[in-house]
Amino acid sequence: MMERPLLRWRLPVRAMLLFVAANLLWETAQMPLYTLWRNGSPGEIAFAVLHCTVGDGLIAAASFTLAIVLTRGWYWPERGFRRVLVATTLFGLAYTIFSEWLNVEWRGTWAYADAMPLLPIIGTGLSPVLQWLLLPPLSLLAARNMVDRHNPIGVPP
Repeated sequence: MMERPLLRWRLPVRAMLLFVAANLLWETAQMPLYTLWRNGSPGEIAFAVLHCTVGDGLIAAASFTLAIVLTRGWYWPERGFRRVLVATTLFGLAYTIFSEWLNVEWRGTWAYADAMPLLPIIGTGLSPVLQWLLLPPLSLLAARNMVDRHNPIGVPP
């Protein structure tokens, strides 16, 4: 019984850790889709992967927090799970599309390689969009599964 409140606070942390680990892998795998892969030194590439992974973690934490507050998902993941999942994903996706536009088109901070598939009309790279459509939901689903394992049916949260 005493573990339940602690579990509630550990779940978002576990979800974020899963998300950050998945993002580290994703950022590493998608690096050839950016010009830095061919033009950067190994140190610059490693820094970019770590920098982007940490940034993704911060974006996810902000998106998740905003989703909890705006959807009033205080009892996530037992109640309001779908609302929190959708809001978190959409906030992260919206920021990512903005950030990609800002850094590719306006600032020129990074550039897509020819291998990066682009979304029609907005021109954002497909890989970062898929990253934010897939990884937040998968991380939040994994966190919810942790609750399901720790909260047998019939035991109040």
